[in-house]
Amino acid sequence: MSESLLFSPITLRGITSRNRIWVAPMAQYSAPESGVPTDWHLAHLGGMARGGAGLVMTEATAVEPAGRLGSADTGIWEDEQVEAWRRITRFVSDMGATPAIQLAHSGRKGSISRRGIPLPLDEGGWQTVAPSAVAYEGLPEPHALTRDEISKLVTAYADAAGRSVDAGFEVVEIHAAHGYLINEFLSPLGNTRDDKYGGSFENRCRFLLEIVAAVRASLPDTIPLLVRISATDWADDGWTLDDTAALCRLLDGTGVDMMDISSGGMVAHQKITVGPGYQVPFARVAREASALPVVAVGLITEAVQAEQILVDGAADVVMVGRQLLREPHWPYRAATELRSELQWPAAYRSARYRGSIP
Repeated sequence: MSESLLFSPITLRGITSRNRIWVAPMAQYSAPESGVPTDWHLAHLGGMARGGAGLVMTEATAVEPAGRLGSADTGIWEDEQVEAWRRITRFVSDMGATPAIQLAHSGRKGSISRRGIPLPLDEGGWQTVAPSAVAYEGLPEPHALTRDEISKLVTAYADAAGRSVDAGFEVVEIHAAHGYLINEFLSPLGNTRDDKYGGSFENRCRFLLEIVAAVRASLPDTIPLLVRISATDWADDGWTLDDTAALCRLLDGTGVDMMDISSGGMVAHQKITVGPGYQVPFARVAREASALPVVAVGLITEAVQAEQILVDGAADVVMVGRQLLREPHWPYRAATELRSELQWPAAYRSARYRGSIP
């Protein structure tokens, strides 16, 4: 067997992931309006854990009802949801993977149907919120949050983090990317405020920093905290790679343990150049900007490709999304291709060898 970085463990605080193939958060739009995860989520997330991933992260999980993207998203704002999540985290852990949750608020991009169109109020929709009354293209104008409402949302994130620990999650991620609420505060394309939450780079980062402090205070010291950001808006006058580097330096020492680097989602007129590993250079920028370890994500589909990202020092971990939807047991194939060891579930060990065994 070879010494593969991809299949080496990584430890953050008191948690060790068995390898560096992590399941990216992927919306399933399969929950009831209560936000309670179902058997689908058990099969989906449990299947990824059984498939050999090191860490399995939930879809963007709302910290309050109005934080959902649509009415079929999961939540973690009440105890009924905690109990349902506990069943899932238990199975993920039993399969040897690390259960993780992404805490999110959709902001101005919420209250949409599965077809991506706005949900009317009389059909289950709700008033969306944002730092400013600036609409995402094609969606209704959001309500600009007051200072008191901002404070309540910070508390909502902290409460959701506490519930996440009760539910058995061992890693918590704050979703500050893809044009959702926190990202709307960060980007000048979504934030036109003239108070302490708008204007300068430091002011636009204030909401995220307050959430980080509140969430960190709600977590045991042994639980790692990640932050996912969009490294660039892919649009003129928006968030830039220089901003990303500055934010990584700002978050270093705040209790954040790792940065998860994605991009885009702030505006519909973004111009993205997509290709294999197209966001990996952004991860490298973030990794070189501070001492924080970094996750790379974005069209990482091949074992050799994933291994090389780590060998080159562009990132410390890779997240895989759509490839795992197509092939939930991809880590076993990757381990074979890299001649690395990965423990198979006892019931599946006969499949480890191509020929018959006694």
